Amino acid sequence: MTVLVSEIMAKALEFISPDATVQDAATLMGELDVGALPVGSADDLVGILTDRDILFRVVAEGGDNTRVRVRDVMSSALFSCRDTDTLATAMDIMGAYHVRRLPVLDEGGLVVGWLTLSDISRRMLLDTDTIREALSELSASGQDV
Repeated sequence: MTVLVSEIMAKALEFISPDATVQDAATLMGELDVGALPVGSADDLVGILTDRDILFRVVAEGGDNTRVRVRDVMSSALFSCRDTDTLATAMDIMGAYHVRRLPVLDEGGLVVGWLTLSDISRRMLLDTDTIREALSELSASGQDV
């Protein structure tokens, strides 16, 4: 069974401005419980800010998170996939570039989603026959997990 990126990607995205402070970005990451934010907008993606960017490029360097701007520490090398790509294609891109998340673009180049290793892991677990059978048995027995 071929799974398309559009079937498992997160569709609700919060972007951060490149001019925002790292403190603002970290606060938003905490509120959303995410480890990365796309920088820019759906039609103008300029980078990705990860918790690792903040840790290594601000905290470890002794930077002032209230003054350092997202644009100064974000990762600007962007790798993405299309919403019409297969999950296998997206995984190949992630593996080739050693990234844990990908912005998902539509055919016009607009960011329409976000794909993470967690999304992929969750889907692969649910697609595993053993897991599906166990969940089915639990549902049939009426047991609460």
